[in-house]
Amino acid sequence: MAAGRLAHGARAQGTRRVSRRGLWLIALAGCAAAAGTMALALTSDHGGTDRGLQAGLSDWIVLSYVFSGAIAWWRRPESRFGPLMVAAGFLIALTTVRAANAGLPYTLGWTLDLLPAVVFLHVYLAFPTGRLQRRAERALVIGGYTIALGVQIVGMLLGGYGPRNVLAIVHEPEAAETLLRAQLITLSVLLLAGVAMLAQRRRRAGRPARRSIALLVDSFSVSLVMIVILLVTGLFNQASAVVPIQRVTFVVLGLAPIAFLVGLLHARLARSAVAGLVVELRADPGPAELRDALARALRDASLTLIYWLPEFESWADLDGRPVTLPELGAGRSTTVIDRRSEHVAALVHDPALDDEPELLDAVAAAAALALENGRLQVELRARLDDLRGSRARLVEAGDSERRRLERNLHDGAQQRLVSLALGLRLVSTRLEPDSEEQRLLAAAREDLAASLQELRELAQGIHPAVLSDYGLGVALESVATRASLPVELTVEVDGPLAPAVEVAAYYLVCEALTNVAKYASASCASVQITREDGQLIVQVADDGVGGADPASGSGLRGLADRVEALDGKLRVWSPRAKGTTVRAEMPCA
Repeated sequence: MAAGRLAHGARAQGTRRVSRRGLWLIALAGCAAAAGTMALALTSDHGGTDRGLQAGLSDWIVLSYVFSGAIAWWRRPESRFGPLMVAAGFLIALTTVRAANAGLPYTLGWTLDLLPAVVFLHVYLAFPTGRLQRRAERALVIGGYTIALGVQIVGMLLGGYGPRNVLAIVHEPEAAETLLRAQLITLSVLLLAGVAMLAQRRRRAGRPARRSIALLVDSFSVSLVMIVILLVTGLFNQASAVVPIQRVTFVVLGLAPIAFLVGLLHARLARSAVAGLVVELRADPGPAELRDALARALRDASLTLIYWLPEFESWADLDGRPVTLPELGAGRSTTVIDRRSEHVAALVHDPALDDEPELLDAVAAAAALALENGRLQVELRARLDDLRGSRARLVEAGDSERRRLERNLHDGAQQRLVSLALGLRLVSTRLEPDSEEQRLLAAAREDLAASLQELRELAQGIHPAVLSDYGLGVALESVATRASLPVELTVEVDGPLAPAVEVAAYYLVCEALTNVAKYASASCASVQITREDGQLIVQVADDGVGGADPASGSGLRGLADRVEALDGKLRVWSPRAKGTTVRAEMPCA
């Protein structure tokens, strides 16, 4: 059994699993970077009296991103998000070298000073694959890097950031300050645009099915907003407010990787739901129950389960109706489940589940056999629907052929016989009343009248013209009038009926009354036709001897086939000595 994501639910490829040794090396390097940050801060001859606290907050960000990124790299090697987080953590450590007393590291630190703001924007927009998926996102991040690094280098060349700046080629501190203000304004706008993109992404995907993912996305947005607040505060030179806002911002930035780790832990714990799924599958659930069980195991109430039907070479829903897989960009992801190298089913789910491939694979493996059984049930339903459609088409074709024969008889042979009768009557007016020829002609006219009556009855049996011309009520009144016993007729139908339903009701009444006359020994019968809740109910009852067996004759069985072809049902009650009741219910909405 294998589960594979389609193109629009595909996992990112391109990175390799980091080894355990590599994982430890990354962790040790992160600790070394944090120690170096603290050492630089404590030995610096500038930066204020709270240098140790400031360095501790920087280390909080460095270690949270490096450790969380290393774990993500280990758990999700197919995603670039882990390496991107690790790089962000080390970049933060690199910017702290501005606390050094030597000119070169000091200059390097200030050159990279604003770069972390854009790196955080890059990380957040690249979640969960580590890649920027949209052109607007790539343009935003590239613009941010250009402003944060390129413009910063220009400011350093203008002599900003103090006498230790080794890049200064001119001394224009006012121009450098003006450039910094423009730089802060532009970066603030870009970061707010990133917040808008995160909000739009969440709104487009709908309400996240996992709270951990929602918490993570919210922490990204809050972090970017805090960076904007910090930049704006520095823009207005609010020195008294910069320090506390900076500390709060650093704390918030370090919480985003923690939220990411919580999401990883939550996904790992969620795989324990597979054990509960296995227990539920022991009861051999049907397709609908199986879908509910899979939705609970994956924690996605919006999950849709569809099956591949090899015979029809198409996908079908739980009722066997043809469906298509969601297209790329439809806000849904698809996981196709194969068994013995053949498609069995597909899960259409929340795109956030793409970041939990182990859970998807575990659930798909546990449900493989049940899914194959469910596919057989859905395939049976599809065949039944196809059979039902074929029966309906056969009934419709039969009715059309009946109408054609009735019209041909009425417009052809019947009209010729009527014309012949008129001709014989005209001839009789020219003969002597008591002549032999008159007697022979009268006998011929009687035989012709009998033949014409038989032909009319035959045409009526093939298809009643009165039904097509005047409707069901008038046609049944004609049937009740011709019946050999009293018939109480009640027709309470508002509005028109489908021709197939009218024909089925008419023949049902005719066949039932014929059976009453032949076998029931009844003194009377009743016919009731009503419309209730979108159903046409036809009921024929008599007070005869009862004991009728629908399976013993072809009449009622043929009527049952006609009714069932219209998605209706036919039932017969016939207790001995208590009469017979035939009841049909057919959709007529």
